[in-house]
Formats: sequence, C-alpha cells, structure tokens
Amino acid sequence: MGHTGVCWDNSMAESFFGALKNELVYRTVFPTRRHARRAVAEYIEVFYNRQRLHSGLEYKTPAETYQAHLDTQLAA
Repeated sequence: MGHTGVCWDNSMAESFFGALKNELVYRTVFPTRRHARRAVAEYIEVFYNRQRLHSGLEYKTPAETYQAHLDTQLAA
C-alpha cells in the first residue's frame, strides 16, 4: 500500500474530495441536507466536469478530454 499503481492507491479520489471540500463545502453553509446534495451535484456536473481545468489532463476539463477521446475513436 502507498505505492503508485497498486489497487489500494486512491490518490485520485482523495484529490477529488479535497477539491470538493475546499472549493465548495468549507465555503458554504447548507440549511438542509437536500440543499447540500443539490449543491454537490451541481458542483460536479457544472463546475468540476465542464469548467474546472485539471493539471493531470493538460489543463483541460474532463468534458473536453472525453470529447477528444470520442473524436479520436470516431476517426479511427
């Protein structure tokens, strides 16, 4: 455990949840659990996947990277 590439390595998940907490959860007071769930879903679908640039993806969004992958598959 603790080595890159082992099946127990969850650094990607830790990075995501760290970003979620720092960029949304710690900056917001949620009046209800329902509001919190809605805000997290919106953060993931709208901001994290479509607007936030990721250094691991050559400073592109996950949506851009996925679209480029689909374009490559269609061209092949």
